[in-house]
Amino acid sequence: MPESDDRNQDLPGDRPASAGEADQSDRPATRPVQDPRAGQAAARARIEQQQSWVDLQVRQAMERGDFDDLPGAGKPIADLGATHDPDWWVKRLVEREQITVLPAALQLRKDDAELDTALDRLGSEHEARAFVEDFNARVLRARYTPVDGPPLITMPRDVDATLAAWQERRAARRTTAVAMEPAPSRHWWRRRWSRRR
Repeated sequence: MPESDDRNQDLPGDRPASAGEADQSDRPATRPVQDPRAGQAAARARIEQQQSWVDLQVRQAMERGDFDDLPGAGKPIADLGATHDPDWWVKRLVEREQITVLPAALQLRKDDAELDTALDRLGSEHEARAFVEDFNARVLRARYTPVDGPPLITMPRDVDATLAAWQERRAARRTTAVAMEPAPSRHWWRRRWSRRR
């Protein structure tokens, strides 16, 4: 085997050390000292290359016309000269998404007014009961939480009475749906038989 193979070379502990080598093996191995300025220069070069790469990508996109006909092109930026508001992005989000945030008392009053309509969309008594119980829990939580804004006047709903009214409305909807259905023809079987022929 050739002696230049790194795997077959003698390790420092495998061969006897000479007198000069024994003194050097006691000292910890030192790494070559690197100039910190060389690392800073390399980092600066990488940043400059990155900036030139970004500039190249922007220039190519402009030549392709990727920035043509963007919304708001040629128009002044809205509220550019106004005073600085740290919550500007929240206000823009609320305005764009049309989010309405009400105090707890007003939200519960609104939910109470729309509770029957929301219950009518539910299909089972179990879901309706859970919905009313959740509403009552929110009302009780708001009663024991100090709130800013108008006072809370919404009362919890009686679950059984609310469910009884829900079942009555549901039965009434079913009877009107049955009444609105067209009556089947007396000779429906003849029409079906004539279609098969």
